[in-house]
Amino acid sequence: MSEDSATLPAAAVDFGASNTDVVIHDGATIQHWRLPSEGHPSDDRVRTVLAHGGVTPADVRWVAVTGGNRTTLSATLDGRPVHQVAEVHAIGRGGLAMAGLERAAVASAGSGTAVVSAGPEGYRHVSGTGVGGGTLVGLARLLVGTVDPREIDALAQAGTDTALNLTIGEILGQAIGSLPPETTAVNFGRVARHAVAASREDTAAALVNMVGQVIAVIAINAARAQQFTDTVIVGHLTDLPSVRRTFDLVGQYYHAAIHIPEHGGRATALGALLTVLEPHTQR
Repeated sequence: MSEDSATLPAAAVDFGASNTDVVIHDGATIQHWRLPSEGHPSDDRVRTVLAHGGVTPADVRWVAVTGGNRTTLSATLDGRPVHQVAEVHAIGRGGLAMAGLERAAVASAGSGTAVVSAGPEGYRHVSGTGVGGGTLVGLARLLVGTVDPREIDALAQAGTDTALNLTIGEILGQAIGSLPPETTAVNFGRVARHAVAASREDTAAALVNMVGQVIAVIAINAARAQQFTDTVIVGHLTDLPSVRRTFDLVGQYYHAAIHIPEHGGRATALGALLTVLEPHTQR
């Protein structure tokens, strides 16, 4: 690497199933942008996503890449090194950095959800679920008539999930363990019994409730299985206030420490970048 290139900022690209995230670090500040994922990762695709932020490969000293099918990329791009970082490592490293923690179970809630055991001892995939943002949007298309995450979020915040869900209080007449009576007992259980004239708002609220609860409970259980005190949830699903509220409620109900960093959608790209910046971090 030349002396000139050594002074340039570093870049990282996370090729997710739904979104491609880019972070640029100049030693002082971090820029972030995202685009919808299109096709498989390629050298041209890297150029395209960098160009979206007004950057070319020549403007950076290297590019870290993570996410699906990254192994198809060249070792260099327009004369700059391309460093491949395992997605599990990037999720764990980025989640810990954004939450300011030394160890935790880090759940990446994107199209689906992966849970990573993260700490000084390493990074391992320990759990996950096919339920994620893709589930929320897919079911919203069928039940609410929209695939716009912001519209889904606005509808959910205006609705009431119990229009379609049955609560523990209704089923048992009382709390159970640490769960108060208003906790969901059966997702969409009310409509299973008889037809319900639920609004779009109520349906969206029930969808967010179901998706958020599944992810949070799996993440909490994974953390406890690893004997961790803390759970971190990142990924673009955390961009939605209604989902964040559901995560928070589940944490309260289970007396679990759930951390939901702001701008969590950039966590995996950030983790890839930090991994390359730290020479002794395994990739």
